[in-house]
Amino acid sequence: MFKYGQDHLTSSKALSIARGQLATTFSPEVRGRVEAAHAIVLKVSKGDAAVYGINTGFGPLCNTRIDSAQTAELQHNLLLSHSVGMGAPIETELAKLMLILKVHALAKGFSGISPEVIERILWHIKQDIIPIVPEQGSVGASGDLAPLSHLFLPLIGEGEVEYKGKRQPTAPLLKAFSLEPLVLHPKAGLALINGTQFILAHAVKLVDELKSLLDHADLIAALMIEGLLGSAMPFHPALHATRPFPGNVHVAARIAHFLKGSEINTSHANCERVQDPYSLRCAPQVHGASRASWLHLKEIVEVELNSVTDNPVVINDELIISAGSFHGQPLALPLDYACLAAHEVGSISDRRSYFSLHGIPGSVPRLLVTDTGLHSGLMIVQYTAAALVSENKSLCFPASADSIPTSLGQEDHVSMGSISGRKALRVCGNLARILAVELFCAAQAFDFHKPLKSSPTLEAVHEHIRQYINIAKEDRIYGKDLLLAEEIIKSRALLNIVGEHRPEQLSSHDALFEKY
Repeated sequence: MFKYGQDHLTSSKALSIARGQLATTFSPEVRGRVEAAHAIVLKVSKGDAAVYGINTGFGPLCNTRIDSAQTAELQHNLLLSHSVGMGAPIETELAKLMLILKVHALAKGFSGISPEVIERILWHIKQDIIPIVPEQGSVGASGDLAPLSHLFLPLIGEGEVEYKGKRQPTAPLLKAFSLEPLVLHPKAGLALINGTQFILAHAVKLVDELKSLLDHADLIAALMIEGLLGSAMPFHPALHATRPFPGNVHVAARIAHFLKGSEINTSHANCERVQDPYSLRCAPQVHGASRASWLHLKEIVEVELNSVTDNPVVINDELIISAGSFHGQPLALPLDYACLAAHEVGSISDRRSYFSLHGIPGSVPRLLVTDTGLHSGLMIVQYTAAALVSENKSLCFPASADSIPTSLGQEDHVSMGSISGRKALRVCGNLARILAVELFCAAQAFDFHKPLKSSPTLEAVHEHIRQYINIAKEDRIYGKDLLLAEEIIKSRALLNIVGEHRPEQLSSHDALFEKY
């Protein structure tokens, strides 16, 4: 049972809550903290001192006082006026994550929100009535104002939601459940729409997806190294002890384990090849550097998951601070770093696929089929990977390097972290397809070494692939094979196989890269 506002939230826990795998509670203790901060806000709203967002306007209107009788209308109008998002709706799971992350932040008791507002958000989560949120419109610095406004329009009976797979207006659905729209109290609207939950939801999803793809990349690289008779020496622990970057050590240990006990690998121990291309022997260095990026993102995300990111922050009845905790820069930079890291894994994967088509005389045929000329073999398969790598390159410009002032200069430096998160996930989607190309090529190369056996892990992995994708002996519609390979990666079935063959410990750095 996860306690909002009290327990420590991680990316994996957030996803488990969103997927209905982890129960939650809004405990009486946490509710008491929330009520105390809410009472402070109500008191301030009726006082003489001007406090931003409680009894003043917003942004450049921060010096405009609002009469206490108009505070509810002020908060209502805030959600309406800031709902300016455009573009396609984000995935339902991302919107649900936004709700979960916002509840946890509000339940910390520093936002002045009422318990009733939190309970209505929890109702949406429990009923799986998820708001429709457009993907564009946030600049990532008064928080994610536009997407969060759309996220919380349903609280006041506005906007649209997805329920039971159908997009529909909120108002009639609330009536169907005998619920009335909420009347927002002072600061409620501001507490709801100030924050980084749009950026953060994308970051949480990225932590999960990039971790899976990095794990697949090591495994598929090992399968390709085996298929192309690559050397196991570049993964020797003694080598990596001389340059002990944790990511490099971890990747080298994994690939060495995948190759351990292979007859194929020992069969070419005394071959004339002096060293392999970088794409084979430098996998620990390239994959390992991307692991370091993932680790940095994971650590930053975990801090943000347990932080308060709205404005102003209610410390106590004498201290309410208007500042910039909503600024997305702490997330924007590591998201751009992770985007580049994901691209680099795809780039080196494509080079392995390309190299596989050269063939190995007397062992692996050129283009990975025996009857070339009549058949083109896997020649054009690599074109797809090349196109995807090029597309990812174009997405690697850091969104966080840009800032366009908004709000009449009040918000004169913004993070653009929302764009960083969106494009990083897009790069990961392309990376899954690039790895699918390599998986297809590696499995094809692997077959040419029978009846020699590989390691138990790689044999089991290859057997699983062949349950869905047959060896290509003549030309066919290879696009269908690539789609199947992509589905194998998305299913994470190969990672389950690896888990079954995994030793207790691969390297001293396992714990860093396993939990999130």
